Amino acid sequence: MPALPSLPRPPLPSALLPGNLRQRIGERLENFRIPDFTVPAPLAKLVARLPQQPPTHVLTLALNLALGRILPRDTLAPLTGHHLQMRVLDAGLTLDFTLTDKGFRRSAPVTGKKPDLIISATTRDFMALALREEDPDTLFFSRRLRMEGDTELGLLVKNTLDAVDWDALKEKFTGRR
Repeated sequence: MPALPSLPRPPLPSALLPGNLRQRIGERLENFRIPDFTVPAPLAKLVARLPQQPPTHVLTLALNLALGRILPRDTLAPLTGHHLQMRVLDAGLTLDFTLTDKGFRRSAPVTGKKPDLIISATTRDFMALALREEDPDTLFFSRRLRMEGDTELGLLVKNTLDAVDWDALKEKFTGRR
């Protein structure tokens, strides 16, 4: 059977734009900041009633993809076996997870027992942390990021996030700084 001819690649959407428009859009994207917002209360009430396992699974999957690549496993070893909880305040999400020898896993909350570490913030603030628009210290001292429980674990998480070289990671994935 003869090989199929290769089809030409369609141009990227950005290549279809005139140069000055492409440049203006690029500048705006480079200076883009997440707007201030909160998840509407009716939506948060609905989300709070839904099973929390799917978003927790997504979180642990993302953490496992980063584990060993951007998040150093040996640095995070003290988290092993501890019950961690992430609360997205305005969205009604409560995500319970733990670090095991095989990676991050969902954990079930134990009635009457508080997690070892609870990290709370709004959707916007967690996004700003992930995109490096805000650093954890700024959010913590402005009381927009709260940590309850084991202080050592909280400092470990904060310092690990601070130690990640996000610019190098961005350059690796996009090929530019």
